[in-house]
Amino acid sequence: MKKKIISGCLIAALLFGGFMGIDQFQPQERSISIVNARVEPSEKETGMKVKAKAAVLMDAVSGEVLFAQNAHKKLPPASVTKVMTMLLILEGCDSGKIRLSDTVTISERAASMGGSQMYMEPGEQHTVEELLKGVAMVSANDGCVALAEHLAGSVEMFVEQMNKRAAELGMKDSHFVNTNGLPVANHYTSAYDIAVMSRALIAFPETAQWFTKWQDTIKVGLPGKEKEFGLTNTNKLIKQYPGAIGIKTGFTQDAGYCLSGAAERDGTRLIGVILGCTTSNIRFAEIKRLLDYGFSNYESVKIAEKGQVQKALKIEKGTPSKVDVIMEDDAAILVKKGNKNRIKTKIEMDGYIKLPLKRGQKLGELVVLQDGKEKERFPIVARDSAKKASIKELYIQMMKKLIET
Repeated sequence: MKKKIISGCLIAALLFGGFMGIDQFQPQERSISIVNARVEPSEKETGMKVKAKAAVLMDAVSGEVLFAQNAHKKLPPASVTKVMTMLLILEGCDSGKIRLSDTVTISERAASMGGSQMYMEPGEQHTVEELLKGVAMVSANDGCVALAEHLAGSVEMFVEQMNKRAAELGMKDSHFVNTNGLPVANHYTSAYDIAVMSRALIAFPETAQWFTKWQDTIKVGLPGKEKEFGLTNTNKLIKQYPGAIGIKTGFTQDAGYCLSGAAERDGTRLIGVILGCTTSNIRFAEIKRLLDYGFSNYESVKIAEKGQVQKALKIEKGTPSKVDVIMEDDAAILVKKGNKNRIKTKIEMDGYIKLPLKRGQKLGELVVLQDGKEKERFPIVARDSAKKASIKELYIQMMKKLIET
C-alpha cells in the first residue's frame, strides 16, 4: 500500500511537470577530468635565423606557430599563389558545384598564359583532376586559368572568390589579383597566410597523389594531334626529405625563390613556408632546417577520435532518457617532447539545453589544459536526437525505475 502511494505521487509529479511544459534538462556533471593531453610550447620563436625574407613553421593539426620570422610581412608569393587556386577548386568539388571528372575546355585566355605551363591549345579538353595534377606538379599557369573559368565563369570572378576565402580563413596580409602568381601590382600575401591556406589545402586527401608524385605524363593537344607531355614535380623536397608531402614552389625575379613545404612523421604533420630566398638551393635547405627543428622538438598526440564517447548525458523528461556525448572530430594536439604528462583535459557542458535535441548538436567542449591553464578546446556533440517525452513515455519511464528499485 505504501509503495503504491509513493508511486502515485511520483507519477502525478511527473505528469504535472509534463503539463507545465518543462522542456529543459541539466547535465549530470559540470566537468570531469581525463588524463592525457598536451602542453603549449615554451616559446614561439627559437632564435634561429632563416636565410629568407620571411618564414613560418606551423603545426598542420592545430595551426599553432612554432617559428616565425617576418611572418606577416606582405610579399609577392609567385606560384605559391596556386595553393589558394587549388583550395578553391577542391572546395568546389567538395560542395558538389563541380567534380574532379568534369571536362574542361581550354579557352584562348588559358592557352595564352606564359611561364610554367602544360602548353595546351584552345579547344582541347581535360578533366578537372588532370588540370589539378598539372598545377600541383609543374605549376601550370594555363591550368590555373582553365580551372578558374570552369568554377567561377571568369578569372575575375574567381579572383574575387580567392580574396573572399582568404578573409574567411583569417588571412589578413593577403590580396590576390590573379590565379597563378605571375608578376602584377598589388598581388601579395605573407608567410603566415600561406601556412594557413596550405593547412586548409592538405586537409584534402586527394592532394597527396599529386604533391608526392615525382613524375607522370599527360596527353595534350587537340583531337588527332595529341602528344605526351611529361610532368616532373617542381618540389624537390619530396625526393630529398623523408616524410615530405608537398606543397608548392614559386619563383619570380620580384618574389625570389619561395616554397610552402609540408612533411609528416609518426602522425606529426608540419608546414614550413619560406619566402624570398636568393637561390633555389637555399630555399630547400632552409625549409629542411625548419622542419628538422619541428620534428626534433615536437610531437603530435591524439586526444580522442571522432565519434568517441566522452560521457553519457542524462535527460530529464526526455526520450531517450540518456544520450551519449561524443567528439565531433578527431582531436590531436602538438606537445613539446617530454611534456606529455603535464597535460590534462576536462569536459565543460554548455549548461541548460532545450529539447528537442538534434543529432550532432554541440553540447559542450573538451578543454585541454597545460599545468592547469587552458590551451585548446574541441567541440563535443550529441550522438543521437532526443525529444520531450509524452505523458505515456514519462509514465513508462517511471514504472521502469520503480521496478528496478
